[in-house]
Amino acid sequence: MNRKQFLRTIALTGAAVTFKSRGGMDLMAQSQGGKPDMVAVMGGEPDEMFKQAIEELGGISSFIKKGWKVVVKPNIGWDKSPELAGNTNPKLIGEIVRQCFQAGAKEVTVFDHTCDDWIKCYKNSGIEAAAKAQGAKVVPAHEESYYKEVQLPNARKLKTAKIHEAILNCDAWINVPVLKHHGGANLSISMKNYMGIVWDRRIFHSTDLQQCIADVCTMEKKPALNIVDAYRMMKSNGPQGRSTADVVDTKSLFVSKDIVAVDTAAAKFFGQIRNMPLENVGHLANGQTLGLGTMDLDKLNIKKINLKS
Repeated sequence: MNRKQFLRTIALTGAAVTFKSRGGMDLMAQSQGGKPDMVAVMGGEPDEMFKQAIEELGGISSFIKKGWKVVVKPNIGWDKSPELAGNTNPKLIGEIVRQCFQAGAKEVTVFDHTCDDWIKCYKNSGIEAAAKAQGAKVVPAHEESYYKEVQLPNARKLKTAKIHEAILNCDAWINVPVLKHHGGANLSISMKNYMGIVWDRRIFHSTDLQQCIADVCTMEKKPALNIVDAYRMMKSNGPQGRSTADVVDTKSLFVSKDIVAVDTAAAKFFGQIRNMPLENVGHLANGQTLGLGTMDLDKLNIKKINLKS
């Protein structure tokens, strides 16, 4: 995706925006001052883009406090290398872990309830090595004993779910999905990434997948941040992908506390690569109905940064 295509793509997210160069100059447009509700970055490496985004949001210490136990929750569902974009980019995870410790986190834990063999997923995704290199604990999620049932009183159909103990026992967690095509949910982003903290996902598919995805997000402990990795994007044959022919290099990142808004922006971005109407991603509207966030991006202060400008 070239710069002209990117500008056209993110213009569709609604709000007037700001772009700046690596040095912070060359301002192009800005709609409003103050801390943004969302930051979108393009044109850099995953760690570099996160550094820019989190700076705009006030720094990681605005979300993670000294002494906290933190969980960083990527998508590590598949035994795939980073080039195939089936999982969150390991460089992004490494940088998030590093910054959490820099903010004074007592411990940082990384996990996912994988679909393929968890040992192979953790290793071949590159995430285990990247997380451990920065001092994180990488824990398994393949046994039911790791999960505890929680009530979801505000849900429509999924009234209970067994949630991984790492999430239940932490002070804060950071949701870090990869943006990709998904054969069942149509798109897999931040809300869909919750399925990796749940033990039994079969009920989602057998009941109402789009509603259950929204329902599980009503869980009391919400992510401190949602960080959508769109450095490489699987445009087809998701969630596993078949080859690099399914992948496009988009070198982008979306960050917000509002899970519905950030997924809406990411979905619109995906729609410029492969036509995907928002109504096809029903859990977005379901999440808005449940009060989890807004799809109306015009109401938000969205700052966009192009590192190549």
